[in-house]
Order: sequence, then structure tokens, then C-alpha cells
Amino acid sequence: MVSHKQKTLSREATVSGPGLFTGEQITVRFEPSQADSGITFIREYDGKVATIPALVANMLERPRHTCLRNGTLRVETVEHCMAALAGLGIDNAAVHVIGGPTGELPGGDGSSEPFVHALAEAGTVEQAAEQHPLIIKRPIQLTRDDASIAALPGPTDRLEIIYNFEAPAPLGRQTFSFHLGPDDFVKSIAPARSFIFESEMEAIQSRGVGKHLTPKDFLVIGPSGPVDNAFRFADECARHKVLDLIGDLYLVGRPVYGRIIAHKSGHLLNHMLAKRLLEQAQHTTREMAFAREAALDIRKIQRILPHRYPMLLVDRVLEIDGDTRAVGIKNVTFNDIFFQGHYPGTPIMPGVLIVEALAQLGGLLLSQKLEHTGKLAVLLSMDKVKMRHPVTPGDQLILEAVTVRVKSRTGHVRCKAFVQDKLACEADIKFMLVDAEPV
Repeated sequence: MVSHKQKTLSREATVSGPGLFTGEQITVRFEPSQADSGITFIREYDGKVATIPALVANMLERPRHTCLRNGTLRVETVEHCMAALAGLGIDNAAVHVIGGPTGELPGGDGSSEPFVHALAEAGTVEQAAEQHPLIIKRPIQLTRDDASIAALPGPTDRLEIIYNFEAPAPLGRQTFSFHLGPDDFVKSIAPARSFIFESEMEAIQSRGVGKHLTPKDFLVIGPSGPVDNAFRFADECARHKVLDLIGDLYLVGRPVYGRIIAHKSGHLLNHMLAKRLLEQAQHTTREMAFAREAALDIRKIQRILPHRYPMLLVDRVLEIDGDTRAVGIKNVTFNDIFFQGHYPGTPIMPGVLIVEALAQLGGLLLSQKLEHTGKLAVLLSMDKVKMRHPVTPGDQLILEAVTVRVKSRTGHVRCKAFVQDKLACEADIKFMLVDAEPV
């Protein structure tokens, strides 16, 4: 596999305009960002600020577009912006979204061109860190009604997409093939516009959505073709579906390499595929981690964590990727003291202790950054805690912690626990960084 350096912007870039559905005036300001930070939206509205990493975990399902949120603040219709970032090979950027209650990004003409022009003018710069592409290792196929999408192993240095589009006349069937990287995204994909049938347009405008739009603003399809407009490509609809797919798949947080074959798929199947690709990558990473020597054995863990029997719940750390990600294990045996009372006859590991094990791994991960700072990570809060699968004696609990953000006084990690390939628990855990007591 060819290695590629990560890229960020050379300078700031700005795009302003009304949202496609809401008509709200929004300003989007792109800023350079450090390596391995990914694409992060910073939502600013009504005196509030929310940081929203552009990841499928932060997605809120919406019809006809892609939405991300953090708490009550959200950014809507991000797919055209994400496609521009992916198409131009930008790995790291901070995207400030200012104005409007919904945070819908400027729609322009329904294509990616407004974002591509602004980002291309700003230019990019290589960073020292290498890219960490998600390479499709095993086939994944998803279907919904008559639509389908499949991810297949293929090239390990680019993404290949074959899209088969079908719709009633006058559109008919369109097939389009594109290689992200070797092919020209700026000329072949970015200009392709969102489209809607005239009858659908009338229906949504009767509900107060998109009332500011006319057929000249983006692509409205009537019985004879575009209304007051013209196609930019004979297969523009298929090309726009590829544009949406590229933007949605970039929510895995890194480039995807392999082959995608889609038939009539839309945002819902795109989102489902992004989630499944991440699950596959995590499973592959765990398999690779087991083949390597432990990063921290129990003696090294005890030097970092103050916990002791019966509260030390990480037996080994298999992998630590700098201060960004860690994988550890907890071997669950019937001799664990909590099984005496939870529950006699039906031994199940208490969920609170699974979360405690995740928190301990999070503390070990943050310790990589805090080692020479005199700071100690103390549990502050837990959010989005979900128990997914029971853990019983004989199981080996695979723990994963990923750093979301570390500031001078707080640390935030996103954690998951697995039994084999089954998700047992997940949680967002925050720590307060306090001065360590002198020994």
C-alpha cells in the first residue's frame, strides 16, 4: 500500500449563503487543523458553542440529507461539504458554522462547487503524519426495498465507486464509475447538483420547506426534463448520488479504500454502510492487536493506575497509538469477587464495572499525554452509556478508548467494550485533570 501524508488547509476559507431547505443565512469558515484531528464542526449559535466531530457516531437521521449534532446544536446538510473535503484530500480542518437555528450549510446550487472553489483557493499543505485509511477487508452488502449497496475488497490505494441509478422518465437508467483520487473530482463530481421531481418540489414547498427556491436555483425535473434549467452532464443524477456517497462515507473519519457498488442507494444506506465499515475496521484492528506483544503488561499498568484488587479491571493493554487510541483486555473469570452477589446462579458482570474498566483504560490512554505534566486523570462524568450485550465468566472483554479531546483541565474519551465481535458496552467518559499528590 502506498503511504500518503495527511493534509490540512494553508489558510482560512469562507462560504456564506442560504441553506438549501431552510433558506437560513449561514457562514461557514474553514480553518487549518493539526494532524490526526480529523474534520470537526464548531457550531456557534445564540451564544452557545458545540464541537461536533464529523463522525457517523454523531449523526442524526434526517430525510434527504445528512445531519450531525452535539446536544441541542446541530449542523444540517453536511454531505456536499464533506464530499468537497474528501474530494480535495483534506484530512484535518475545523469548520465553524455560524448563524441560523438549524445550522444548515449553504446550499448554493445543490452541488459541492461553492465549497470546492473556496477550499481550492485556500490551498492545502502536507503534514508530517501519515494517513490511516480504512481498507475494506471483507465484503459487506446492505439492502433496503429495491436499493442496495456493497463494499468489496479492491484497490488498497483509492476508492472505486460504481453507481447504478434508476428513476422514472425522463431520467431512466444511468450508470457512472468513478475513482476517487486518480479521477478529477473537481470537474467530474463537484458540479453535479441535487435534483428533485417537480411534483416533490411542490409537495415540500406546500409544507414551508425550500420556499425560497426556484427551478433556476437547482435541478427540478419535470415530465420533459429540467424545468427552466439544463443538465450539466447527461448522467448528472448518478454523479450527484456518487457525490453524496463520497461525503457520507467520509464520516468514518478517514479515507476509505476499496470498491463500492451501489444500486439506487441514498443517505440511509450510505450511513448504514459507514457504520458497518467502522465495525469491520475495529474488528480487524483487534485481531491485529492480539498478534502483537502487549504495550503495557500488568506491572506497567500498576505503575500508572492507583487501583488495586479487587478494583483493577484492566489486565493488559495490547495497543496504544500515541495519545489517540488504546486497546486493552479484561479477562472475566468466575473467581472475580463480584460474581458472588451478581447474581447467584446467573453470573453477569455488573455494567457499572464494565464502564469502570473502560474508564481505567481511558485513564491509561490520557496518561500518555500527562506523563510529564504532573497531572492525574480523575473521572468527571459519563454520557451516552449503553449496555449492549451481557458479559459472563469465561469471556474476554476487549476494551477500546479513543481520545476525543484533551484540554488543560479536562479530557474526553469515547470508549467501547466487546466480547469477540459483539458490542457489550459503550460510553463517552470525561476526566478532570488535577495535580497529582506528591509521593
